[in-house]
Amino acid sequence: MNVFKAVLIVLFFSAVIISCQKDEQSVDGSLTRSIVKADTSDNSGNFFAVKGTLSITVDDSTYTFDAAKDSIAFINVNIDSNKYFGLTAINKAHTISFGISSPGFAGPELDNTIAGGQLLFNVDGKHIKQFAVSTSVGDNLSNAIHLERYMQDSVLTKGTFTTLMSKKGDDATQVVSGSFNLRRK
Repeated sequence: MNVFKAVLIVLFFSAVIISCQKDEQSVDGSLTRSIVKADTSDNSGNFFAVKGTLSITVDDSTYTFDAAKDSIAFINVNIDSNKYFGLTAINKAHTISFGISSPGFAGPELDNTIAGGQLLFNVDGKHIKQFAVSTSVGDNLSNAIHLERYMQDSVLTKGTFTTLMSKKGDDATQVVSGSFNLRRK
């Protein structure tokens, strides 16, 4: 898959998350944030987690998204007749966002390669630190997602991933790993 499609997939995931949050004006005129939760009974295959966490480790630091306060979604998408699934998240403060995608269909006990991914940090309101899946990772053990569980009882998905990412403007790659245990009910 070319880099353009991988970036397009990650951007699609991020746009879905951002579009599912909106500002509303309250009675006193101030803005409040409300989150639109996806209907877990729909047939789109796109679900917001209502409980659970997604943790990402990069640069010897671990960042955790909590579905109780942050937006985390499992998304299935079809681009140019190619199917992809993935995770996307954005924290409540909108300072960290993450997306990762894999080709094919999601299912329990699935090991698959990672097609694209991006991790963004809004460091100080003006500067963004960006990591993207390295174009040289290919199909190797350092570029994999494992779904231990998927759509079983109240579990949305549970698993781990490992990939190589490069910081924007830097050719060096580093291992980015994570785990997720997300509930839909």
